[in-house]
Amino acid sequence: MTDFVKVKGHTNLQRDLNTNAVINTNVSDYSLYMKRIKTRQKDNDKLKNAVREINNLKNELLEIKQMIKEIVKK
Repeated sequence: MTDFVKVKGHTNLQRDLNTNAVINTNVSDYSLYMKRIKTRQKDNDKLKNAVREINNLKNELLEIKQMIKEIVKK
């Protein structure tokens, strides 16, 4: 059984007496929070993909450089 008590001075916060956790009961704040989390995750994914692509391009340039060196040696 879960018991909640309102947090003094905050209309949308309640404290769970069993776990001592503070819970935000404002649904719109939670939705906004989750939207920010998803946006941040998408941004992180884009950055990871860009870094991966840059590393691939670096490797390809190194291969081209090595091929050119081989051609010049001959």
